Amino acid sequence: MTRAAPYDRETALDAALTLFWRRGFHATSLKDLEAALSMKPGSIYAAFTSKEALFRETLRRYRDRTGAKVATLARESASPLEALAEHARRSGRPEQGRPLGCILVKTVLELAGSESEAGEDARHYLAEVRSLFQSLFEKARAAGELPASTDCRRLARRFQANMFALAVETLRGSDPEELASLADDIAEEVLRLRQPQ
Repeated sequence: MTRAAPYDRETALDAALTLFWRRGFHATSLKDLEAALSMKPGSIYAAFTSKEALFRETLRRYRDRTGAKVATLARESASPLEALAEHARRSGRPEQGRPLGCILVKTVLELAGSESEAGEDARHYLAEVRSLFQSLFEKARAAGELPASTDCRRLARRFQANMFALAVETLRGSDPEELASLADDIAEEVLRLRQPQ
């Protein structure tokens, strides 16, 4: 009797993330997952318990990567506001071959009103990303880029609302040049907040 080939968890999670990101939770079937992960149904359930548990793990993976990218931008940029602006610019210029938009936004829209744990995860992760944006606005305020009276929580909400809208435009399949222009407008709005030194 032949044994099933061992699976690589990281590779499987990457494949599942791409598939869920492209199709969404409900439109992704077990057959789709079998093909993408090169795993039999029993092996998928043994490794990940359920389709929703696998989906939730891919959402965590996406959240972790997004946080790491923003943190890297914060380290490499001249200022916190520049990091936020660059994040907007890059979000409006999706990498070729990568799924469109943001899987967290897509999931919140798809599972809105549902009692699913995955939908709650996506909402929670978006709140975490907003907190990350808020911390960058707070750093900009502490560095004197923003007035001392700046409401950083409010700015983070507005910035995330703009990024949410950009993600929706991306998911709609808007023209790439228009997406890039919209992203540039969001970036410029952030940079215009900077007070003269």
